[in-house]
Amino acid sequence: MSTDKLLVVLCTCPNAEVARTLANTIVEERLAACVNLLPGITSVYRWAGNVETSAEHLLIIKTHASVYQALEDCLTKHHPYHIPEVIALHIAHGLPNYLNWIIESVNYQEVA
Repeated sequence: MSTDKLLVVLCTCPNAEVARTLANTIVEERLAACVNLLPGITSVYRWAGNVETSAEHLLIIKTHASVYQALEDCLTKHHPYHIPEVIALHIAHGLPNYLNWIIESVNYQEVA
């Protein structure tokens, strides 16, 4: 199995309850091997023409590109934000055993 299609996906949430619920759903549905929840972040962003500041929680999701679309669909379906932050970053390097564990933990399918 190739590790060159592994992703870290970032998603902010409005509170701990939403973050935990999304993380549990994602892992239970095997759309990610692991989700880290980082509480206490502050986001400054432009929305509806104004600069806003919000306390949020950040999800750091480890997954495989073959399940990305299903992950994105799950996040947009269950997330309370009108337009949730969903940003995927490729994993360039990592401990081989950890990277293989990610692949083994998701509903991996070979992608071209």
